[in-house]
Amino acid sequence: MSIKEDFKKFAMKGNVVDLAVAVVIGAAFGRIVTSFVNDIIMPPIGILIGGVDFSELRIVLQEAVGETAAVTINYGMFIQTVINFLIIAFSIFLVIRAYEKTKVKEEVKPAPVAAIPPQEKLLTEIRDLLKEKS
Repeated sequence: MSIKEDFKKFAMKGNVVDLAVAVVIGAAFGRIVTSFVNDIIMPPIGILIGGVDFSELRIVLQEAVGETAAVTINYGMFIQTVINFLIIAFSIFLVIRAYEKTKVKEEVKPAPVAAIPPQEKLLTEIRDLLKEKS
């Protein structure tokens, strides 16, 4: 097979297409959650704890000098990112939980009993007779 045919076969597999759709939807959902956290959740939290803007919370390690930017640890942005992650993780948990509840549970069927070979049947009968005698 040529590379073109191999790639077409690979790209048209259901799993690859499903994965591509999931990535696109996940990226869009991530942006929605980021906006939700940054624009709706964090401002009221900032007001409740004294008018703090979380995006401005940082520790300055080195002040800006001339055209060199300041070196900072942006822990406020980290807090927002953690909240984003928790919301996304909880949302995925809820979706998977709902999916699992809607899945049709397959009944566990007992394995078919194979016909016992005549030799084993005879040995079983002999064993049972010996147990009865003793």
